Amino acid sequence: MLILAFETSAKAGSVALLDENKLLGESYQNTGLTHSQTLLSMAEDLLKSCGHTPQDVTAVAVAAGPGSFTGVRIGVAAAKGFAWAKELPCCGVSTLEAMALNFGAWDGYVCPVMDARRSQVYNALFEINRGRITRIREDRAISLAELAKELQTLQKPIFLVGDGSNLCYNTLREAVPGLVCPPEHRMHQRAAGVALAAKAMLDRGESCDGASLQPNYLRLSQAERERLEKQTQS
Repeated sequence: MLILAFETSAKAGSVALLDENKLLGESYQNTGLTHSQTLLSMAEDLLKSCGHTPQDVTAVAVAAGPGSFTGVRIGVAAAKGFAWAKELPCCGVSTLEAMALNFGAWDGYVCPVMDARRSQVYNALFEINRGRITRIREDRAISLAELAKELQTLQKPIFLVGDGSNLCYNTLREAVPGLVCPPEHRMHQRAAGVALAAKAMLDRGESCDGASLQPNYLRLSQAERERLEKQTQS
């Protein structure tokens, strides 16, 4: 099984190639260029450098959200287009779960956080026991105050991961002493975690149907929120 995975949920974009349980390669870019400019060329270059062609790919994976509305749309569209042309399985995975898998903690909790603005983060929570991961909280948008109350009850180290790590650490570290902020090279979302999450889905026999794959934003866009506010005020 050769999985080509896309990650475009935040400013950094990446592509990974997983052969069964072996990560053949990953291309990561955080230069400020739009994902529409870089994603497909990164995938093409990665396949070539790993000695493969698009015809060798047997499944496609993508971080389907939460995340940047534009970024997630670009990634989902790219994955669906690649899979549709070759009639391949197309797995949409939780951005937050992929982050936890990619971080690779051995013991404690992994707390993925993405800045959702308005003092909120996109978040989930996973417990890690000797490398085995168990989901504790489903994907959600939650205020920093509410998240602090939950994390205060945990006894093991809590490893933050994601582009909201610095925000959460700086805001909550006094209230939640167990927080651990990751170094820069382990902080951001990466396609390797997306590939690992998709591999687990396929191993469980879950359906990965590109035709039904939709982004999971968790909440309305700012434009949609403003439109609803105007309607309620009129």
